[in-house]
Amino acid sequence: MTDVLPRRPGLPRRPGTAPPRRPGKGPREPRRARGFRLPRWNYPAGFGALIWLAVVGLPLFALVSSTLRSRDDYLDNGTLSLPGEPTLDNYRKVFATDFLTYLLNTVIVTAAVAALVVVLAVTVGYTVVRTRSRMSHRVFQVFLLGLAIPAQAVIVPVFLIITKLHLYDSLLAVVLPTAAFALPVSVLILAGTMRDIDEEMYESMALDGAGPARILWQLVVPLSRSGISTVAVYASLQAWNNFLFPLILTQSPGNRVLTLGLYDFVGEFRVDIPALLAAVVLSIVPIFVVYLFARRQLVSGLMGVGGK
Repeated sequence: MTDVLPRRPGLPRRPGTAPPRRPGKGPREPRRARGFRLPRWNYPAGFGALIWLAVVGLPLFALVSSTLRSRDDYLDNGTLSLPGEPTLDNYRKVFATDFLTYLLNTVIVTAAVAALVVVLAVTVGYTVVRTRSRMSHRVFQVFLLGLAIPAQAVIVPVFLIITKLHLYDSLLAVVLPTAAFALPVSVLILAGTMRDIDEEMYESMALDGAGPARILWQLVVPLSRSGISTVAVYASLQAWNNFLFPLILTQSPGNRVLTLGLYDFVGEFRVDIPALLAAVVLSIVPIFVVYLFARRQLVSGLMGVGGK
């Protein structure tokens, strides 16, 4: 019978032999599954969320609740109290005025501004991205310069231009300057979105014989839908909330928009605050619904402003 020599550490074990036991320890036991641990509550974050909810929710509560009370109830009990006898008379007062006319004018101006801005921003952004000339670079710089010019600083020249074009007191007088001031941001957004398109896709379509117009329509526009949606929502918000251009460039009641129509509830000696707030709520609802359906495209488009 031969002696069994101890196996050196590091050498492979012979087949059929049992693994050596560790001194003082038995065979290995399977690891027990760890128990499910509940996440720890983040109390500071929850407290901050409650504060933020109060900051956002209280104005909305005050706005909506004020529209459901009478003028005397509003003046006697204050803004944050619950309506004693809820009523819809304030909304009836709103529809008894020319609110629907103002709403229609606002929708026309908003749709025209959004369409004009989308068409111009897509073409300008495509030209800036695909043209490597110095002229296109200068044009892009001119559009970026428009970001630093507020509308209030050039309202007098705009008024003179609109008057010379015989467009004063018309909806077109509101559409053109509103679209012009929405173009710089829109071109910046679409230029960043179009730069994210792979260069090989442009080259493959060019090798197939596609011209610039076909590349724009069949390649750039489908791949830039998020940026186009962002531009459309941004231009719509600018047109819907615009106050300065309608105030200066229109005069007749038939061409008023919602931001000017709110003055119908402001008298010389009194203000019907509940009816005014009811008009504000009704004017917010359409653009809020548009934002709910386009918020994802808006966020994704703004994230691509910087390009690659």
